[in-house]
Amino acid sequence: MTEQKKVQPLQAVKGMNDILPPDSARWEWLEGKMRSVLQRYGYQNVRTPIVEPTALFVRGIGEVTDIVEKEMYAFEDRADKHGQAEHLALRPEMTAGVVRAMIEHSFLRDSGRRLYYFGPMFRREKPQKGRYRQFHQMGVEALGFNGPDVDAEVILLGSRLLRELGLKDGEHVRLELNCLGAPEERRAHREALIAHLEAHKDLLDEDSQRRMYSNPLRVLDTKNPALQDMANAAPKLLDFLGEASLAHFNGVRAILDAAGIAYTINPRLVRGLDYYNLTVFEWVTDKLGSQGTVCGGGRYDGLIEQLGGKPTPAVGFGMGMERMLLLLEEVGVAPAAPVPDAYAVVPSAQGLPQVMVALEALRAAGVSVVLHPGQSSMKSQFKKADASGAAYALVFGEDELARGEVAIKPLRDASASQISRSLALVSEWAAELLPRNA
Repeated sequence: MTEQKKVQPLQAVKGMNDILPPDSARWEWLEGKMRSVLQRYGYQNVRTPIVEPTALFVRGIGEVTDIVEKEMYAFEDRADKHGQAEHLALRPEMTAGVVRAMIEHSFLRDSGRRLYYFGPMFRREKPQKGRYRQFHQMGVEALGFNGPDVDAEVILLGSRLLRELGLKDGEHVRLELNCLGAPEERRAHREALIAHLEAHKDLLDEDSQRRMYSNPLRVLDTKNPALQDMANAAPKLLDFLGEASLAHFNGVRAILDAAGIAYTINPRLVRGLDYYNLTVFEWVTDKLGSQGTVCGGGRYDGLIEQLGGKPTPAVGFGMGMERMLLLLEEVGVAPAAPVPDAYAVVPSAQGLPQVMVALEALRAAGVSVVLHPGQSSMKSQFKKADASGAAYALVFGEDELARGEVAIKPLRDASASQISRSLALVSEWAAELLPRNA
């Protein structure tokens, strides 16, 4: 007889994590909170493929960004019958995909759009707490709207979202702003910045030397402690801004000031993507070590034209879901685990048809009920009922079923008495099982 080989179990790819109960309930709570705020601001949901043409991100994000150079999952698809193969990539961010969808479907033809998304993104980097190869983002994109009012509204939306999640400004998070100006202003600043970097070339690490000419603005975003004094002394882009850019930035600030939103101007804030212009912003925290940015974005007026559409203004932000959940846990904001309203205790299988009909009537009335799986002793079933967190045990004993009733036993209120209710009148008493604040 041939010995059968033991099948070795497979594991998830490193840095791509399963989200299982009860942790998945925290995700649902977070997504629900976010949707509530987004809908109040008039944002609608958009969903795009996780696989896009590689060229979309090379053109959109920038060829000399870390994402495109080091982190993007790019691959060549199987060749078709003509020997042609597409170059595809797992999306490392979603703004470029949303813009591609707007152009492809002429979605901005009649008016601007306020859109939001949830979904997984992919970057090939060393997994660590708060930074994963598959991570999830919520983001907003306001497309087709010019002026500082929309920039400010997007920031106000993000600020309200953080407050409603229980995060306190100044204590848990802080808002940083900068203005990247217009292309010609950035070009003038770029020349001055390169000259500054060349004068300090002996101090620059390998990464900064590599970026010095291809993307010098990103050198200012260095986390290398040895380069902080050099970066702080670099020419500031704010000093190169013209009248129009300053007016735009001051318009954003005026609205935030009027709304009582605290912020700090950070002249070294540049964001990691090439498509930003004018306003950029981040919410940062000191609670997560090196993973300090929990939400960030800005205006990207040139991206839609860059990807083949008509010149169209746009602004938005992205928020990392994993990192936000870590921050909420760190500061002690945790949603209560979901529990059923009631737990059905059924001593005998003979009564199951009658029980199942009653449970369906309760669920139709909005009551969440868990049925004990299989048959076991009353003691065991009550132990499971108590562990479920349910407020009530519904006891379908032989005597109760013979009378056409169910016994309702309170599990959380020792002073409350057990009562009986008619199975024929479920709709009349079902609300008694719902939480009082429901």
